[in-house]
Amino acid sequence: MQHDTHAEHQHEPAHHDHAHHEHEHHGHAHGIGKVSWRMAAQATLHCLTGCAIGEILGMIIGTALGWGNMQTMILAIILAFSFGYALTLRGILKAGVDFRTAFRVALAADTLSIAVMELIDNGVIALWPGAMDAHLSDPMFWWILAIALAAAFVITTPVNKWMIGHGKGHAVVHQYHH
Repeated sequence: MQHDTHAEHQHEPAHHDHAHHEHEHHGHAHGIGKVSWRMAAQATLHCLTGCAIGEILGMIIGTALGWGNMQTMILAIILAFSFGYALTLRGILKAGVDFRTAFRVALAADTLSIAVMELIDNGVIALWPGAMDAHLSDPMFWWILAIALAAAFVITTPVNKWMIGHGKGHAVVHQYHH
């Protein structure tokens, strides 16, 4: 449920704390509070891009090396986190932020989003009958992967909306883009 913060301000007593009021308006201007679904979807798509690159690369490497499903899935998850963080890190570093700060911001911005995404995505693949045994050359592998990534996107978007609305996740990243 979205709240109209402006309507809430109309009912505040006249003696409210001015500094608190200013902080709320300042935060609201940067996406804290009411956040659009579009903003949340863009943040999720950004995360999903890194996750998908890492995951597919992990599956290709694991398959090429003849690894089992568990080792391949672990590599895919590690690479999904790595590429997810790398995309965010690239944007923050471009803004002139030092590496240590940029790395901390990327971790803070993306960890929950990537974790939810990976849980959903890998859960779909692990639970779908036959998906774990599908090979890269099998069309079933690709359509199940597409369904898994789509499910991860749909379920992670509200998580990102909530995080941005509370000044977390990609709300932290946006301050370095201005």
